[in-house]
Amino acid sequence: MTGPDAVPALGITLVIGATGTTGSRTAARLTAAGHAVRAASRKAAPVPGAEPVRFDWYDPGSHPAGLDGVDRVYVIPPVGDPDPAAVVLPFLRRARAAGVRRAVLLSASSIPEGGPAVGQVHAALPGIFDEWAVLRPSWFMQNFTGDHPHATGIRTEGLIRTAAGTGRVGFVDAEDIAAVAFHALTDDRAPDTDLVLTGPEPLGYDDIATVITEVTGRPVAHRPLSYEELRDRLAAQMPEEFAAMLADMDRAIAGGAEDRVTDSVQRLTGRPAGSFRALVERELRPLV
Repeated sequence: MTGPDAVPALGITLVIGATGTTGSRTAARLTAAGHAVRAASRKAAPVPGAEPVRFDWYDPGSHPAGLDGVDRVYVIPPVGDPDPAAVVLPFLRRARAAGVRRAVLLSASSIPEGGPAVGQVHAALPGIFDEWAVLRPSWFMQNFTGDHPHATGIRTEGLIRTAAGTGRVGFVDAEDIAAVAFHALTDDRAPDTDLVLTGPEPLGYDDIATVITEVTGRPVAHRPLSYEELRDRLAAQMPEEFAAMLADMDRAIAGGAEDRVTDSVQRLTGRPAGSFRALVERELRPLV
């Protein structure tokens, strides 16, 4: 294959969560460039061009088959687990012993190295692998187009509910996250760094609602909630500890914690990050 993402074939790359938002896109980029990919998911679902394998974070017996012959791994920790290090770190040490030499971890912009949850995995990664990278994307633009509660609220009520107030976020397109993951996995030198990934501009939830309304013609509004209202609403859908952590993230947004943009997408991929309006035109307008 020729093109900007074409590189000489490497060993097998294990993509954990290969049917998810960033895993599916990363696996697609790797296979399109001619790389051997093992697509790991709980049901070993087929991924075009990749070898499917069953993988469950909570079933260590499913881990060896995924690692056989692998030299690179894209790590998506278990979603909703307040202590992912308990299952992820033993797997990563096993992976290193099995010959994996590069790991790319998906974390989040809101969680620093050594912070809660996946922040503990981030802190341990350099002690396990010589070649590593941590991707810390901001909130996904696809939260408004896929199966996320925001997208569901838009479709069913025309509402986005948050406790973020007027705080702004550098929302990032999952396609850009996958493009960075591709380079972090395949470039001759791994970034060996902490990469905060954002879109080209910070947007408030009122801005998000306005763009969706303008592009699709479907009225959408942002309905602010208090921290307690959001926490209790989320707790009806997930463990209380995780609901509180998510509500805390919204409270941090309200205080300006995510009001930033970075050039990481441009530096790693050679092209600018995509805008939210472009995402809505691509993924929402055709559905109206």
